[in-house]
Amino acid sequence: MIINLPHKVDFIINELYRNGFEAFAVGGCVRDSLLSRTPGDWDIATNALPDDIIDVFNKTIPTGMKHGTITVLIEKEPFEVTTYRVDGEYKDNRRPEKVEFVSSIQEDLSRRDFTINAMAYNYREGLIDHFNGQQDLNNKIIRSVGNADLRFKEDALRMLRCIRFSAQLQFSIEEDTFNSMIKNSSLIKNISHERIRTELNKILLCEKPSSAFIQLEKSSLLKYILPEVQKMVGFDQKNPHHDKDIFIHTLTVMDNTPKDLYLRLAGLFHDIAKPVTFSMDKKGIGHFYGHDKVGTELTEKILRRLTYDNKTVDIVKKLVREHMIMFDRPKDKTIKKLINRIGSKNMPLLFQLQRADLRSSAPPFDYSNIEYMEKKSELILENKEPLSIKDLNITGENLMKELNLQQGKTIGDILNYLLDRVLENPELNDYNKLLNLAKKFFNSL
Repeated sequence: MIINLPHKVDFIINELYRNGFEAFAVGGCVRDSLLSRTPGDWDIATNALPDDIIDVFNKTIPTGMKHGTITVLIEKEPFEVTTYRVDGEYKDNRRPEKVEFVSSIQEDLSRRDFTINAMAYNYREGLIDHFNGQQDLNNKIIRSVGNADLRFKEDALRMLRCIRFSAQLQFSIEEDTFNSMIKNSSLIKNISHERIRTELNKILLCEKPSSAFIQLEKSSLLKYILPEVQKMVGFDQKNPHHDKDIFIHTLTVMDNTPKDLYLRLAGLFHDIAKPVTFSMDKKGIGHFYGHDKVGTELTEKILRRLTYDNKTVDIVKKLVREHMIMFDRPKDKTIKKLINRIGSKNMPLLFQLQRADLRSSAPPFDYSNIEYMEKKSELILENKEPLSIKDLNITGENLMKELNLQQGKTIGDILNYLLDRVLENPELNDYNKLLNLAKKFFNSL
């Protein structure tokens, strides 16, 4: 078994050997290499102590001295080099109280989460695989190293990682490992929202995120990390336009969107308020009046709880709020107002979400309204037609001077009136024409 190590990784390993130590590429980079995938990064483990690593290499950063990790810079490229270690007692299902440095690669690998991540490699020793990780790779199985209960109690985030690996690699989860996740699912409450968000993002960007969310629900993790989504499970929409319950519809929407985090989050939350806005008419037909508006509020609440950045919150909220906007041959003015509300850069995302939403509902699928709005919006943007007050060829200062007015609500009312007229007729966006319109509007107040 030969793995092609990058030149710089091999250089680090050889330098450590040359100085009387041993070293291996470890973890995910070995797993990905065996799967013929390009590793995202290369981690190196060694029996050299942190101070020894610093002595061996010219340029280092003590990024995690306490846990034995030194960042080695080779031609400005960073590589994490970590001393073999075993973890001390875990008291919060998140991190060990302390770590103990050890001299054996086998001891180091024994503390890792899953067998497929517990392999090491260098050119001298070949593949080190004490826990049959390569066999599990070949059989497409995610299995805990040793006792699954212990691994998940050490770090409860491993349960989310397990499901993420299963979805990314399209592997099954070994039965004892999955049963342990069900048993220990409540421990995820001890994990910070930031760490959960990071894993959730990786899950959302899988080729088929629905497979992960089904596992999240079956393992009982979903009700702890996204209780609002749990409420959608099995919820019959009782509507002829929908042939799936809200949860399955939502998963299908996500699968039908491109791998874009904003889109996948919007797909996940676009119907989040349906369970709380459900009503049924006299004919037994289900309705969800206002679920887009209520959903916008719920979406912000969830995203804030999971500590998403302001830009992500803003874009996803807008997509959820507008996902029902699907007019039948709307006027240009209506489309311009939509562009103004959601932002020109987000319009393609909205149309992709709407297509996925429609494609995930009951057939037949009629995309004509979406296509009409898409072509119209592209034409409006291509022609650089005025969309907002800042695009008007007259300013508030101009109006104050020309109409002898003070800054205040009246100026805002006039500008909004002028924008409304220009949205209907772009040819009115001329200083003199706008001034005449402003005078007439002011005199009518």
